Amino acid sequence: MISKQNLWFLTLFSLILILGVYYVTMPNDLLGKVENIIEDKETKEVVEEIEEESLLVAMRVNLEEERQVAITKLQKDLTSDNLSTEEKNNIYEQLKYLNEVQGKEEKIEKNIKKELKLDCFVKQDNNNIEAVCISNEHDEKKANSIMRLIQEKYENRMNITVKFQKK
Repeated sequence: MISKQNLWFLTLFSLILILGVYYVTMPNDLLGKVENIIEDKETKEVVEEIEEESLLVAMRVNLEEERQVAITKLQKDLTSDNLSTEEKNNIYEQLKYLNEVQGKEEKIEKNIKKELKLDCFVKQDNNNIEAVCISNEHDEKKANSIMRLIQEKYENRMNITVKFQKK
């Protein structure tokens, strides 16, 4: 007599065998179409996300590359044997300043996103700060709010420029 356990085993085994044979005998064209449909859906979603933030990402990457070149040059100078201790201290201070600026820019971007619900790119160059925000509305009140949020992070008066880009 066949027990319940053996019956279940034979049922599942025959089901797996039938599906395996079906998969092997399935035409390749049908498999390709299914894979293309899945890839197209994923690609469309990714492209939509990239288009919205591509400007900000491009700006961040560009700034990161510029800073990386400067940091690499400064680090090379720092390890050089022909510089005096005072010159090496100045180079170290410049490296420290670049790291501080980068940290402040990231904090400001997060703060603007949190407080005003805007995606922004912030770049500081000495006392000049440039903020580029993605928004359909180009509102003076928003620009003023962004300027206040940025100025709160600094003790000295900064020259702040706010630009809006449409989505």
